[in-house]
Amino acid sequence: MDIPKRIGVLTSGGDCPGLNAVLRGVVRAATNRNWKVIGFIDGFEGLLPPGDSVPLTIARTAGIMQLGGTIIGTTNRGHFVAKVGEGNRVEIPQEIIEKARETLRRLRIDALIAIGGDGSLTTAQQLWEAGIPMIGVPKTIDNDLEATSMTFGFDSAVACVADALDRLHTTASSHKRAMVIEVMGRHAGWIALYGGLAGGADIILIPEIPFDHEHVANAVRRRDSDGRLSTLIVVAEGAREVDGHERSRAVASGEVKLGGIGEWVASEISRQTGKETRTCVLGHLQRGGAPTTLDRILGTRFGVKAVELIAEGKFGEMVSYQNYQVLSVPIKEAVHRIKLVQPDCQMVQTCRDVGISFGD
Repeated sequence: MDIPKRIGVLTSGGDCPGLNAVLRGVVRAATNRNWKVIGFIDGFEGLLPPGDSVPLTIARTAGIMQLGGTIIGTTNRGHFVAKVGEGNRVEIPQEIIEKARETLRRLRIDALIAIGGDGSLTTAQQLWEAGIPMIGVPKTIDNDLEATSMTFGFDSAVACVADALDRLHTTASSHKRAMVIEVMGRHAGWIALYGGLAGGADIILIPEIPFDHEHVANAVRRRDSDGRLSTLIVVAEGAREVDGHERSRAVASGEVKLGGIGEWVASEISRQTGKETRTCVLGHLQRGGAPTTLDRILGTRFGVKAVELIAEGKFGEMVSYQNYQVLSVPIKEAVHRIKLVQPDCQMVQTCRDVGISFGD
């Protein structure tokens, strides 16, 4: 029988569908080993004295797998921010790390599981370098971590985009309009690419393939001339024009907030074609709601694997999904390795073969 342990778990960064499935997987796998699980409230901030935590049991986590968000809260602000802007590591003050260490010591926590994206995993790596036993679980709807072929939350975000396109098809065809839908993804176009293909988009604009407004307008004109009088355009928030820049605004934290490209594309289509055009920004709708079955399963598997890594003493590792297997990689090799859409990849070619334009 395993020696009884007390492990901690936290969710950090932006929320997404599947977080609760991970928590449930952690609790059930740990309970089977006779371990106790402590959930820290609002991410790493819960580690600060006196320590904001709650015991996580099978009873407390029953019925949460199908819920969006996270029952222990999350934040991407506060004392533990270790990444500002695009790939810029910031050192966490030593006194903050020591306060976290003291909380873990007082609660007799033997290991800590951090569930989060690139920024949160950068924080986890720094805590591991400081001697705190850490396990990372990757989380991002953007699916842009190179060290794992898929992250939970992505499939749910894609399903949201596809559902929105299904709804926009009817209103676009009724009024013979062009409809521009702006989706998340930051510097990667995975959500736009997969969501656009699944939802029957006619034009997809992603960061990895710079577009030309005239080419987009020509694609709309061709559809009109062919008698298809409505057009659906999916625009990733980080899409950029040829020789242009992303549409964004800076905020006080130094983080870049992308957005506004959808309205800009719509205005150019209207100006160049004279066609009535509307814009829909999905925004945080892509983060909310119940996870898909795929994300429920993936989240559960990630949670179980995190507990397994603790049992094996493989600290400083991140859970990773590769070739349908849940494995692990060192956290330090996972952070800051962004996975982008390759312009000549099979998915892009599939879209082109069914007539989807990328505005290039």
